[in-house]
Amino acid sequence: MTDTGTGTRAEIHHQHRDVNGGWLRPAVFGAMDGLVSNFALIAGVAGGTAETKIIALAGIAGLAAGAFSMAGGEYVSVASQRELAQAEIDVERREIERHPEAEQEELAQLYMRRGVDPSTARDVARQISRNPEHALRAHAEAELGVDPYDLPSPVLAAVSSFLSFSVGALIPLMPYLFGVRGLWISAIASLIALFAAGAVVSRVTARSWWFSGLRQLAVGTVAAALTWGLGSLIGSGGL
Repeated sequence: MTDTGTGTRAEIHHQHRDVNGGWLRPAVFGAMDGLVSNFALIAGVAGGTAETKIIALAGIAGLAAGAFSMAGGEYVSVASQRELAQAEIDVERREIERHPEAEQEELAQLYMRRGVDPSTARDVARQISRNPEHALRAHAEAELGVDPYDLPSPVLAAVSSFLSFSVGALIPLMPYLFGVRGLWISAIASLIALFAAGAVVSRVTARSWWFSGLRQLAVGTVAAALTWGLGSLIGSGGL
């Protein structure tokens, strides 16, 4: 329920999921990447040797290297994006302080281009511009497409990426940590996880669960098969 300004309460019949949060993309991408890349790595090493300790060591190294790389990359990427947005927001803040009337008219023109009639657009712009912080938010959202008070967190993105990659990469590695010999158990666990992960992703997309699951399964299977073949070729002395 929201107040319409006339003393009545407007009912809200639906809710939207958070599409701007800084955690979802790195978490999903990290889990997928960890699962696919470490499954492929383990399959490649297993194609060249049957030594369980060597395969496990390779899987552990792949997990650690990938998790730290993903976390570092996400931190730098999101931090750079945030700094760029903050720099442009600061420009807008200075313009509002130095030229308030021009910025108010600019805001009115933005509303006019969106279909608001001129008198209403100028009235709304005038009311919003009474508070500089409200004006800053309106300008940033309209011109930059960001909320100056809700920018993505690089730390949150890095931690989400690190944890999700580690979880994904651990699945194909687990059988070898318990001394299981042979690739087939790791492969079965990884393929099931690939399909499940794809199906879960469909919850935040418009795709059906079976399509997303099969797509992710196909990608992981092809990657693992190619690296297993390469490992077998190298292990047999073909290269």
